[in-house]
Amino acid sequence: MSISSQLATDIKNAMLAKDKHRLAALRAVKSAFLLENTKEGSSGEISDDTARQIIGKLLKQRMDAYKIYVDQNRQDLAKEEITQAKVLEEYLPEQMNEEDLKIQLKKLIDQMGASSMADMGKVMGKAMGIYKGKADGSLISKTVKELLA
Repeated sequence: MSISSQLATDIKNAMLAKDKHRLAALRAVKSAFLLENTKEGSSGEISDDTARQIIGKLLKQRMDAYKIYVDQNRQDLAKEEITQAKVLEEYLPEQMNEEDLKIQLKKLIDQMGASSMADMGKVMGKAMGIYKGKADGSLISKTVKELLA
C-alpha cells in the first residue's frame, strides 16, 4: 500500500476515533501532498520517495517549532508539536542513531581513502546517496566533519 493510500485510510480512522491531534498531523501531510501535486510538471501521483521527503520536511518543521515553544516556555504548544511529530515519524523509515551512523561513516571514509576536509565533498555525496532517509543530512555532515578533522 502506498503512503498516499495509507494516509487516506489513517485520516478516516482518526476521524472515526475523534483523535484531533493525529487528524491535524495527517491533514497537514495531505495538504502538503496536494501542494506537491499542483506543482508544474507533476504527474498527479506522489511516489513513496517524494512522500517521505515531504513528511521528513514536515517533521523537521514540527521539531523546530517544538524547540522554539520550549525556549519560550509554551509547554502546551510544545506538547502539541511533539505529538504531531510522533505521528509523522510513523510514516518514515527507522532513523539511524548517531553511534551507528558514525561507525558506518568511518567505514565509508576508510573505503574511499579520504583523509582530509578536502575530501568532504566526495564523502558527503556518497554518504547522502547511501543514508538518505535513514539519517538526517545535518547529522551526516556533522559526523563526517568530525571524522575528517
